[in-house]
Amino acid sequence: MVPALQPGRLVIGVSFLAPKAGDVVVVAHNNKEKIKRIKTIDEHEVFVVGDAQDASTDSRHFGALTRHAVLAKIIWPRV
Repeated sequence: MVPALQPGRLVIGVSFLAPKAGDVVVVAHNNKEKIKRIKTIDEHEVFVVGDAQDASTDSRHFGALTRHAVLAKIIWPRV
């Protein structure tokens, strides 16, 4: 699958919307902000994946993240 967002693309995200599976979010990991899609979510953790799964470094490599690692839900562009 190809990435829904190309590098350098401007996005708008908000931090007050509750994330759910399928949402594209900004997460904090290793002192970097990364844009990933939530595959699964529970009370404490999120499992995130990249749309370009062959090239993406995501929860398949570094494991689930805490919900606090989700910084914002992308609201524009709609992906």
